[in-house]
Amino acid sequence: MEKEEESFVDTIKTVIYAILIAVVIRSLWFEPFKIPSGSMYPTLYVGDYLFVSKYTYGYSRHSLPFSLPLFKGRIWSDNPQRGDVIVFKNPQDNSTDFIKRVIGLPKDKIKLEKGRLFINGKKLERKNKDDFIIRNHYGASEHYNRYIEVLPEGKEHYILEVSDNEPNDNFMEVEVPEGHYFMMGDNRDRSDDSRVNVGFVPLENMVGKARFLFYSHNDEGAWYLPWTWPKKIRWSRLFNIIN
Repeated sequence: MEKEEESFVDTIKTVIYAILIAVVIRSLWFEPFKIPSGSMYPTLYVGDYLFVSKYTYGYSRHSLPFSLPLFKGRIWSDNPQRGDVIVFKNPQDNSTDFIKRVIGLPKDKIKLEKGRLFINGKKLERKNKDDFIIRNHYGASEHYNRYIEVLPEGKEHYILEVSDNEPNDNFMEVEVPEGHYFMMGDNRDRSDDSRVNVGFVPLENMVGKARFLFYSHNDEGAWYLPWTWPKKIRWSRLFNIIN
């Protein structure tokens, strides 16, 4: 009987240790996230699973599970760079996870005119690339124009535009407040970001930097038909670095 009790206690201890280790890793190093929406196409697809590094910008309460308010501000803080793809807590509720790209740094002036992005009065270079097709939940094809946008520091990334005459393609110039950032989705006409409801994002709300994909699947096949599972996996996207 004593051995059975000791075995049960050991099992409980093992489970507790495993949970504590998982919480520490999730809070201090890496946390997995799933992409639920198309606001970051063509960089991130719906159904992508990625790891976010929690240490890149230091730690705030949002680094902790459930955003536990154990301390204020940010410790071991480092500043995001323009072009970083970041998971953050939506400042409108401080709980919903969003993922967008850093476009505006503190004190930057940001505006859009007919789909073209201006940073500190300079229109960014945008290179024509090709067409891009997204299949929606109903199987219908949505057609986009894909471009390469060049940030002031020279970093390039892909963006999508339906056209240059969509509702959010014109945005009056704003100055990013100190300690805040202007975030935009790469799918410019299908993103709720700093132009729309999100607003400026404070540094404290940054959860971490998106690093690489570890899994990705599409909507083909069905979970109850195991022989269709291989078709669901986007093999070419596995372990891709996120730029």
